Amino acid sequence: MDLSLRDIRAFIAVAQTGSFTRAAARLHLSQPALTVQIRRLEETVGLRLFDRNSRNVALTPTGRELLPVLQKSLHDMEHVLRDARSLGEGASGTVRIACLPTFAASVLPELVQALRKAVPRVGFEVRDVVASMVNTLVRNEEVDIGLTGGELNDSGLEVLHEGIDRLVAVLPKEHALARRRRPVTLADLANEPLVLTAQGTSVRAVVDSAFADAQCEPRIACEPTYMMSAVAMARAGLGITILPASAREVRAEPELVARPIDEAAFTRRIALIRKRGRTLPPVSETFVAMLIERIDAS
Repeated sequence: MDLSLRDIRAFIAVAQTGSFTRAAARLHLSQPALTVQIRRLEETVGLRLFDRNSRNVALTPTGRELLPVLQKSLHDMEHVLRDARSLGEGASGTVRIACLPTFAASVLPELVQALRKAVPRVGFEVRDVVASMVNTLVRNEEVDIGLTGGELNDSGLEVLHEGIDRLVAVLPKEHALARRRRPVTLADLANEPLVLTAQGTSVRAVVDSAFADAQCEPRIACEPTYMMSAVAMARAGLGITILPASAREVRAEPELVARPIDEAAFTRRIALIRKRGRTLPPVSETFVAMLIERIDAS
């Protein structure tokens, strides 16, 4: 059965007004055009839907049974169309993002709040994971956009924007390097036990590369996966940890201080990515623009 929305609207209008003339006026159609639509609908159904004479128009038994069914169908389809228009205009939708835990805990909440003020019907699916997992989730289309770190060597991913996140040494206030005025150097770090985030994290990749370029080995005391664990270990005196300056965990610890590292190698590349060749939903495009502005302001 091939029913168009126009034919269904025509049928309902005639049924409700009891008149082809009044129904045509409601729909802004000529009466002959309305008659053609009703005839087409009756041919599609294979049954007469109206009994009509020169004085009035009345539903047949089949027409009476069909009326509530088509009214519900019309309501459902119009609702679907409204939702589709809303999605297309960016007035609703879901932002699906994978990002580094650093940003999930610092930048992301503010951006979510800002977009919700502009687009109240927006939803968010957030996956806060290490960089390698961010890339995997975007590649597998489990999310639409990703905020990842480190070098990106995947031709299937497209970089929408890039930024830089500087790394800092995080250590107890009473530590000798914390009391010193000048920045921490790689040589300083090489002489200290280090709490480094695990292999596969973007911060660890930067640290390993910096030590390799300097042709020296770090003294690794612990290798936690998450920054909060690294901070707790540094607080306990197990070693100095190296984290992004943007990490909220650094600012939340009154017993610890962050010291800049005087080495250009201790910077983490940040990349906003999507799967190559994929179109983002309009609401995600809006979020991407806000996120780029925030990265540039950092």
